Amino acid sequence: MPASPYSSVQQARERIAARLVEVMKDAGIRTGRELARRLGWQESKVSRIVNAVTPPSEDDVRAWCAACDVPGEVPGLIAALQIAEGAYVEWRRLERAGLRAAQEKVLPVYERTARFRAYSPSLISGLLQTREYCAAVLRAVQVRRRLSDDVEEAVQVRMERQRILSDPTKTFSFILEEQVLNSRVADNDVMAAQLQHLLTILATHPNVSLRVIPSGSRRQRWAAEGFWIYGTEQVTVELIGAYLTVTQPSEIVLYEQAFSELGALTVTGTGVRSLIAAAAHALG
Repeated sequence: MPASPYSSVQQARERIAARLVEVMKDAGIRTGRELARRLGWQESKVSRIVNAVTPPSEDDVRAWCAACDVPGEVPGLIAALQIAEGAYVEWRRLERAGLRAAQEKVLPVYERTARFRAYSPSLISGLLQTREYCAAVLRAVQVRRRLSDDVEEAVQVRMERQRILSDPTKTFSFILEEQVLNSRVADNDVMAAQLQHLLTILATHPNVSLRVIPSGSRRQRWAAEGFWIYGTEQVTVELIGAYLTVTQPSEIVLYEQAFSELGALTVTGTGVRSLIAAAAHALG
């Protein structure tokens, strides 16, 4: 995997690279060329690892430590590597075992979080989806990425996860772009039911806030992708090619700032209901 453009991920990789350099020098190995010779690697591979251009594999870490005669360093380095690589996970890797498994992996963070904030520029957020809307979304993902067909099982996991909306100890704040209400990811009947479902949630869940950014808003804040903020400990971002988990406090603050600035563009209450009604009317 190439160097990550996300600073918290890249910083973690750089710390691992720095520790590997320390291990090498402590063993009396002064150059990457000498280490490459001991390992039977190309010198360029050692250079890429040392400069955090390419992260080492777990086997690379074991071989590196063996060449430096420090097997005791292996567990700590591999643990650090797994944490770093877990922060930026390509969809093909995350969904290797199917959509259901991918849905189940996020359950622990949902269970331990009390305050949820979510911004979506393209789809109704998962906790607000009807079963039929969710099935249409996940079916499109399954077909586009050529995954095994466990869509129904994945939908069931997401539906069961929605029970947390009824937990009075948790609060949920959602921001949608108006285009989300008008994006037809399924047929008109499914979309109409989904829009009505949003109104029902607002009427029955006092711990849920839904705000919408009108499409005609004049703005100086844009977000390139949707994101979820879990408490103040973690942010997840769904990129085109990967699932990003942010835990660096300085980066979490940036997402919190973005959420606040996006929130300043929204309408609430009757304004939201009017936009939902307009979207439903457009369905005919």
